Amino acid sequence: MELLRSNLSRVRIPEPTNRIYKQECCISFDTPRSEGGLFVDMSSFLAFGREYVEWNYRKTGNPVYLNIKQIKKPNPEDRPLKKPALLAIGVEGGFDYHEQDYEETHSIVVLPDYVYLPFPSVDLPEKVRLAVDAILMAEGAERKELVASWVADKKHVSAYARKLQQIDNGVVVSPSGWKCAKCEKVDNLWLNLTDGLILCGRKNWDGSGGNNHAVEHYKETKYPLAVKLGTITADLSAADVFSYPEDESVEDPLLAQHLAFFGIDFSSLQKTELTTAERELDQNTNFDWNRIQESGQEVEPLFGPGYTGLVNLGNSCYLASTMQVIFSTHSFRSRYYDNQSLKVAFETAPADPTVDLNTQLTKLGHGLLSGKYSVLADQFFSLSQKEESENSTLTTSSAKQEGIPPRMFKAVIAVSHPEFSTTRQQDALEFFLHLLDQVEQVHTGKPEQDPTRSFKFIIEERLLCPSGKVAYNKRTDCILSLNIPLHAATNKEEMEAFNKLKAEQKKINSEAVRPRVPLEACLACFTAPEEVQDFYSTALNSKTTATKTTGLTTFPDYLVMHMRKFVMDVGWVPKKLDVYVDVPDIIDISHMRCKGIQPGEELLPEAVAGGEKMVEANGPFANEEIVAQLASMGFSYLHCQKAAISTSNVGVEEAMNWLLSHMDDPDINDPISQDMWNAEPALDEGSVSMLISFGFPEEVARRALKASGGNIEKATDWIFSNPDTANTADANASSSNESRTAESGLPDGEGKYKLMAIVSHIGTSTLCGHYVAHVYKDGRWVIFNDNKVGASIDPPKDMGYLYFFERLSS
Repeated sequence: MELLRSNLSRVRIPEPTNRIYKQECCISFDTPRSEGGLFVDMSSFLAFGREYVEWNYRKTGNPVYLNIKQIKKPNPEDRPLKKPALLAIGVEGGFDYHEQDYEETHSIVVLPDYVYLPFPSVDLPEKVRLAVDAILMAEGAERKELVASWVADKKHVSAYARKLQQIDNGVVVSPSGWKCAKCEKVDNLWLNLTDGLILCGRKNWDGSGGNNHAVEHYKETKYPLAVKLGTITADLSAADVFSYPEDESVEDPLLAQHLAFFGIDFSSLQKTELTTAERELDQNTNFDWNRIQESGQEVEPLFGPGYTGLVNLGNSCYLASTMQVIFSTHSFRSRYYDNQSLKVAFETAPADPTVDLNTQLTKLGHGLLSGKYSVLADQFFSLSQKEESENSTLTTSSAKQEGIPPRMFKAVIAVSHPEFSTTRQQDALEFFLHLLDQVEQVHTGKPEQDPTRSFKFIIEERLLCPSGKVAYNKRTDCILSLNIPLHAATNKEEMEAFNKLKAEQKKINSEAVRPRVPLEACLACFTAPEEVQDFYSTALNSKTTATKTTGLTTFPDYLVMHMRKFVMDVGWVPKKLDVYVDVPDIIDISHMRCKGIQPGEELLPEAVAGGEKMVEANGPFANEEIVAQLASMGFSYLHCQKAAISTSNVGVEEAMNWLLSHMDDPDINDPISQDMWNAEPALDEGSVSMLISFGFPEEVARRALKASGGNIEKATDWIFSNPDTANTADANASSSNESRTAESGLPDGEGKYKLMAIVSHIGTSTLCGHYVAHVYKDGRWVIFNDNKVGASIDPPKDMGYLYFFERLSS
């Protein structure tokens, strides 16, 4: 007790603004359930496992810790299975994961001699008692950052409900026997509350649902509200009402009145259809992974180093699948595991290692690759057992593992991209690009340590003018985004026969026939000549049509191919291509290599003063990386260029926001002009002067403020984040013959690659559904489905969204 009193100055009583960690070690995945429990630093409120707490003591000198241990309680054998009533995890009424009950004990520990004092105890100093009480009562930082719930937002009252105009056309709706007015559908029917017309609902991506007649009726009439027949009962609050202009399920407080208008007595109706929310719940409860889950076959669980699952934090499968692949590459494994110890990462980390990307990547790498946490769920491992598991891959047909929760990594990687910190599903491709960008920034000035370089390559575009002269443009990229040419399908006869039976409404016993497109056709589409309209030729001094061809000048260690399965349909409605892409295990892209200007070729001359301003050196230049990412989402190439230029090439998110808010501009389809670049918004001269006083040139200050909406703080960040863009005027892509990227230092080699990983997606768009990763390791394919890791039987090589290829060594 005297030892504790002598260190009272190192004990703090936490304030409401302090972040308190008490569920997970900040540099490992140890928890209160781990051997020795968890040690909470009573000065910094960071938590450490038994193996790591001494590192913190040596680094900070903080000697007093709250030790939290949790010991498993036996569960009753007859514990009933609760059926979920909410689409939620970790909340009352949500999915029941049969979480184990634990008994929690607390002690005060003084280092370095590990002197334990029991808590609670009246003998403890009041300051210590108050500090511990505050720690235990506070909501842990991990819990705040844990996205445990994906409950759908509560329905709001529709803006169209109270003023809804109903047409008195004599329609009386019968209590049963409903049918779509435009087809033979007798289920998934919606009653339009304006004119009483009964029509079928939307067609789902897999062909189920309706025939879109209710949606088409809204587009023709603009009648806003419809209610799903079969969901109307005496409890009107449970009825499924949809607002087309608001594009979501809503509440209609006058629904009884609106139904009575068409003679519907809701008090006598019985529920016969699932609501939209119930159908979503049912799909998640009994989710059919189809071939991505390998047709529900019993997958043999795998354990050991490199076979650690990641706990789903609530729609975080996009992160889990991507990181499993990332840490299967040699570049990331060597950087954050083989050549980076946890101890060194912690010693070089800032005071709070939870906000340091290097530390959290090292923590995640060691968590996934060490095998320490790839153990049987609810099984206690002694040290010797852990060592044995690290040296062998354990298998058992009925075993499962808990996996590790990537909470701290998710929090730190989302700092500069708030969307990744939400509960919503995200695009795995966007996350992959964001991850590489953040890791590259951490390694600025140290390219030899940057693991992202193994993914990077140079894309070369050759523009051939009708004059016979050429221009070259080069850019660095880390993905090969490929269109899928459906016309190149190899099973057209089979598809025609299937579609004929479907059109005749004959019973089809086999599964749907989808087009099969070879990967070679997708690559050929990438390199095929493409016409560029309104190309200004400095040789002809006029606009013309040029021919563009694309290829690669360097081949990366890891080649990532993105399949553009999600395109924009009529009316800017996202649509998923229902297609298989036949991807071989070995590919050779040597034919895609470009070698720059060739003997006998003559370059287009640079723009001269007095010539067409569209291509002057200081003219508008659209960052091709931004344009390519937007174009991959299905937007017009011209619109993407305008969005990039109008936002000064700041980034994809800014360009996307501009694009969505300017789609209806009357000049959106006009050619790009110099006026776009010169038309500066009215800037606060005081803000310009402020940036100039910081030492920035006036031109740079104005460009930064333009790109940042006039905000000085954002403008300053923009300048430091875009040194090249801020300080030099980018040349126009069509006229510049010089590369904007340094080719030196990027990996290069032969064009032969082997398929090493697949990230697959199920769902109607990249922002919903589920992601699963398949990785080829130790001579076999392995499926990573969140915390479930097993030996793959039939990897879905033709259903991938992202394909990762590793170069074959020569």
